[in-house]
Amino acid sequence: MNIKSLSILIVIVLTFSCKEKEAPVLPPQNINVYQVVPKTVPIYEEFVGQIYGEKDIPIRARVEGFLEEIHFKEGSQVNKGDLLYVIDPAPFQEAVVSKQSMVAQAETVLVQTESDLKRVKPLAEMDAVSQRELDMAQAQRDASISALNAAKADLNIAHINLSYTKIVSPIDGIIGRTLAREGEFVGKDPNPVILNTVSNINTVRVQFFLSENEYLRAARTYVKNHNKRIETNGENVEVELLFSDGLLYDHKGKIDFIDRNVNATTGTILLQATFPNPNGIIRPGQFARVKVKVMKVKDALIVPQKCVSELQGQYSVLVVNAENKVEAVQVKIGENIPGFIIIKEGIKSGDKLILEGLQKARPGMEVIPVVTDYQNESTNKQ
Repeated sequence: MNIKSLSILIVIVLTFSCKEKEAPVLPPQNINVYQVVPKTVPIYEEFVGQIYGEKDIPIRARVEGFLEEIHFKEGSQVNKGDLLYVIDPAPFQEAVVSKQSMVAQAETVLVQTESDLKRVKPLAEMDAVSQRELDMAQAQRDASISALNAAKADLNIAHINLSYTKIVSPIDGIIGRTLAREGEFVGKDPNPVILNTVSNINTVRVQFFLSENEYLRAARTYVKNHNKRIETNGENVEVELLFSDGLLYDHKGKIDFIDRNVNATTGTILLQATFPNPNGIIRPGQFARVKVKVMKVKDALIVPQKCVSELQGQYSVLVVNAENKVEAVQVKIGENIPGFIIIKEGIKSGDKLILEGLQKARPGMEVIPVVTDYQNESTNKQ
């Protein structure tokens, strides 16, 4: 046997040996899929809002003086009429005494002028005095009446200023941190004019802004669905509240105010929603996200967001066809729902989308689809 024949024999033996060692073809594997079913879903949008009390009343020093007493515990509940602060009343008490003396003086002058008028009148009727003297006596009496009224008004103002030295709570609510301490001069800038704030938080207000386009979209949807005019009270549209930790508030609120105009500088419009706050969890000054239902989509094809792949702005899903083979299908997406996304084009009701194992699945691969219910984890946490 020559070298050429030996080489051919070796090649043939190696070829048959490699064929014998080829790995066997694996059978189709089970893979979890999500079956598309049309659903009617609400579409929400979220907006950042700031929280205010139902009433946030500033406590002001309406007269100047040294702060003598503080009669509350900071951060505590106070009732309407409770004494909060006392400003040194001595100067105002002296002012009252001074005005009282002026009233007494004016009353004395009035008595004198009325006596003079009573004496002059009969004499004038007898022509014993001139008409000029009668007119003068009448004018002096009238002027003394005006002077007495002015003195009484000054005394009333002095009493009012004295009453301002005792500052009481205007409402029931929670009082905050005091901005002035005992011994501090208050009532004049830069010293504290607003000493504190009392807030009623049984109900809270959340103010937030919509862009002009967002407002128009929501307004058109509302008019279309309700066939009503958009009123300034928002027709009590229900909204939800998300705290900064991502948890959903237990109580729903209602939009009770829509501003009359769009701010020309920011291009936004102010809305306000009110929420019950029976446990006092929400406090003024917090920031939260307001969830507003802007529309409801009927027969929407929603799929888990994890089923959708994106590459250079193109979206696609892996679909298991009738022959149980994987196909890559381009889709057009719509609005987002927590954990899901609406597909506008590319799939139809009943399609089975690969839910898990996207990295292993390849177009043309044969699989055994296992329909699986998908629950959004973020929704469950809320």
